[in-house]
Amino acid sequence: MYQHKLEKDIRCPLEYGLAVFGGKWKSRIICVLARKKVLRYSGLRGEMGNITDAVLASALKELIADGMVERRSYDEIPPRVEYRLTERGRTAVPILLSVCKWSVELLKENGGKGAAPCRKCYYDFSDRA
Repeated sequence: MYQHKLEKDIRCPLEYGLAVFGGKWKSRIICVLARKKVLRYSGLRGEMGNITDAVLASALKELIADGMVERRSYDEIPPRVEYRLTERGRTAVPILLSVCKWSVELLKENGGKGAAPCRKCYYDFSDRA
């Protein structure tokens, strides 16, 4: 696995938080798991849309390492693995919803130009202009 030459120099708590759930996929994974509660890998991949297996596996590993997502494997045939948010992961949901709401307002101010809101989370966008 790739080793960074220098350790990450995070000096701000905001940087740390964004490293944990920032980016395109981690926040979506958290929102999907918040809505669906428990999903197997294939179900999560189906909810995510156009994510590759490598990117999903990597994002899940990082979220698990950060204590945001729990991976439960069952000793069954065929093997069954489920993913769910941890208590720490659930505490991130209101933060992500606040960012989402702020983004919708920003989109409204820009005349609706830009990306449409994700329909995976449970924030109500029905009042969007």
